[in-house]
Order: sequence, then structure tokens, then C-alpha cells
Amino acid sequence: MTYDTKTLRRIYDRTSGYCHLCGKKLSFSNYAYPRRKGAWEVEHSNPRVSGGSDGLNNLFPACIQCNRAKGSYTTRTARSWHGRRRAPLSREGRKKTKRLNAIAGGAIGGLLGALAGPWGAVIGAAVGAGIGKSLNPDS
Repeated sequence: MTYDTKTLRRIYDRTSGYCHLCGKKLSFSNYAYPRRKGAWEVEHSNPRVSGGSDGLNNLFPACIQCNRAKGSYTTRTARSWHGRRRAPLSREGRKKTKRLNAIAGGAIGGLLGALAGPWGAVIGAAVGAGIGKSLNPDS
């Protein structure tokens, strides 16, 4: 099946440009170019042979190696080969998760720092927020 650029962009952005099976970074410009760095294809999460549709909610970006290895296996099985349980987050999902991690880290750091006094709380909150924001939201 062929996809227009707008549809490919929507599929690619669903996972912020990462393979939804192994998590490898993909290159939008290398769609359907085997042997190029970040090459990818559109993958049907629920395979067509198992009744999956061509609807956008069933389409994800996957590196060519993962897409071809998956075949008619379930997405859960293919992700488990790479120690993964879910697809990478979208750009919006990544931003939201990083913000929540920063808030949680700041709160925890502030509480722990408060044991050393008011300045400890401030420093602890700042360090905790920085650590929280730096965490990989896809882990």
C-alpha cells in the first residue's frame, strides 16, 4: 500500500520517530529505503492476515528489520523480543511525561532536602526536578 506524505508524517509522529517494536530512532526521509540508517516501513500492529485494518489507529512506524521479522506475530510478542512492553510515546506524550517526572522529582527532592533545612528543600527540589525531567519517558 502507498501512503501520502501527510499520512506518513502522522504515522511517524505517533512514536516521535522511533520504531514501535525495538525503540530504534528512525529517519523520516528514509521511509522504504532498506540499508539506509533509520530506514523504516509502516507496520500493521494487528496484522492484516489476522483481520487487522489499514486504519490509522492500526499503523505504526517500524524499522524494516523489525517489521519483516514480526510477520504475523502479535505486537506484544515482537516487542518482547526487545524487552519492551509498549510503543514509544508521541511528542505530546513525551512532553507531558517529562513534565510530570519533573514535578514528581521536584516534590521528592524538596521533601528529602527539607531534612537539611529550608535551603536544602530548595536545592533538593531543583535537583529532583532536573533528574525527573532527564528520565527517559519511554522506560
